[in-house]
Amino acid sequence: MSTTAATSGLGLDGLGDLGALLGETQQPGTGGPLELDLALIDEDPNQPRESDNPGFSAESLGELAATIKARGVKSPISVRENQDEPGRYLINHGARRYRASKIAGKATIPAFVDNDYNDDDQVIENLQRNELTPREIANFIGRELAKGRKKGDIAKGLGKSAPWVTQHAALLDLPDPIAEAFNNGRTNDVTVINELVRAYKDDPEKVDTWLSDDSQEITRGSVKLLREFIEDGGQGGAADDQAGAGEGGEGAADGGEADDSKEKKEKEEDPTKLKKAIVVVTHDDRQGRILLNRRPSADGLAWLKYDDDGHEFEAEIGQVQLVALLEG
Repeated sequence: MSTTAATSGLGLDGLGDLGALLGETQQPGTGGPLELDLALIDEDPNQPRESDNPGFSAESLGELAATIKARGVKSPISVRENQDEPGRYLINHGARRYRASKIAGKATIPAFVDNDYNDDDQVIENLQRNELTPREIANFIGRELAKGRKKGDIAKGLGKSAPWVTQHAALLDLPDPIAEAFNNGRTNDVTVINELVRAYKDDPEKVDTWLSDDSQEITRGSVKLLREFIEDGGQGGAADDQAGAGEGGEGAADGGEADDSKEKKEKEEDPTKLKKAIVVVTHDDRQGRILLNRRPSADGLAWLKYDDDGHEFEAEIGQVQLVALLEG
């Protein structure tokens, strides 16, 4: 008798998955995912994504739930055994799939058990999908700093530069007007926020006034102009007018040296010429600038520097898109 016939004769083919019938699941480390009961899984209370993350919105989860209802969970989530509650699991990553599966009315979810998992891994996994907001990244860094962890160690753990960590850490202690603009979503650009903080240290009153105008667009270009305005004493062209008036008209009466000096200054300050050019570009959907003071290793290449983390590297000119030409 063949094996197929014997099996059919015993009626085992009608039992389906014998392990599932007995309430057993595949054991960790056997290669494939387990089919875990959703009731045995809890979300990590320290996960980096917070409740107001766009990925957790009702609309976003509803869309995911619809696909899960129709097609199931195609990519297993990752969990680890809950050391405080034996028999239960904590989510490493896959909270959206977990929530959407519950909305879809699922009882189980495919999952891999990975007990060799830490907080860095959670952030890295989400960073690769660009799903963490700057605030959530900052809060994670803040928690790690509170544990006594060094910024350099955090940067190394996340695969980011130390300046990147410093920039995000600055979001934890922003001056009130800048914090309000950031929390209201007027800008989520970490580089812009850090530039505003530098400007605020130079002249908090002017920055406060500038931000109080709700119609003011907060961009890298506008903040750059604000900083130049502050560095110029906040007077611009008016300073020249006041200086001329302060000389009591004596120069005007003579009509000589003052006019010559003014004409010479106008010639020297040609508005069509840039004192120092800054070439703003995008590369791989990230904004940066061309480093004009670094010699490339070959024709067709240029040195670039990302604005968000300060990373410097060589890239093909053909892969770069010009955004703006600014004066430094």
